[in-house]
Amino acid sequence: MAEDRLFVQSLQKGLALLEAFGRQPGELSLNELAHLSGIDRSSAQRMAHTLLKLGYLERGANGRGYTPGRRILDRGFDFLRSRPLIERASPVINELQRNTGERVDLSLFDDDTIVYALRRQSKRETFYATLVGRRLPSFSTTGGRACLAQLPRDAVASLLQRTTLRPHTPKTILDPDIIMARIDQARREGFAIVLEEMLIGEIVVGAAIVDHAGRPVGAIHLAGSLAEWPAARFVPRFAPLAVEAARALSGLR
Repeated sequence: MAEDRLFVQSLQKGLALLEAFGRQPGELSLNELAHLSGIDRSSAQRMAHTLLKLGYLERGANGRGYTPGRRILDRGFDFLRSRPLIERASPVINELQRNTGERVDLSLFDDDTIVYALRRQSKRETFYATLVGRRLPSFSTTGGRACLAQLPRDAVASLLQRTTLRPHTPKTILDPDIIMARIDQARREGFAIVLEEMLIGEIVVGAAIVDHAGRPVGAIHLAGSLAEWPAARFVPRFAPLAVEAARALSGLR
């Protein structure tokens, strides 16, 4: 970024302060904000003061630390209402959840990660599984693998080389060759399957949504419990529904 004359480093520092909460959620002290954002304490103090005045930070319960401000939710609202795909997907997601009784998600593809934009929960979901805005790696999620299957194989290999492969559960696949094989399988079958790689006891199928040029932009996920659905029953029951919904949402400019 050093040679980019249009790049505003002070803005980068302010955003880095907000992004610190992604690394350590909850109330943070000024010293913790400075450490997690990688900026000196003096700069962190000025940035925190400005963000506090603007409502993007708020004081913690003790009146000393900082937490994300409610003003941040306004920008999330702006994003969600500005995307035609999310507007079109909302009734599709609602209908799928009503008909299946399982969790249904819409994720947006963002290179080596996906981010959830719509989530319709089932009766057994954990708190984090109900929140939009959660970002997860593409290599170990059904939506990510389904989207990667829409890219040239060499592009996928390059992405895997620059991705830090960290486990979410003991069953997360970390071998690049096996991950590539699962992506190739998704390319052949039109959907991806993940078994307990993100949450123990969970099975998920996902199908990619592509734009008018065939580029992956997001995915539909359907998630169930292995205690209720053995993989041999879940996949043939729900994968076609995910594929049908993804096709219905594809082709947008």
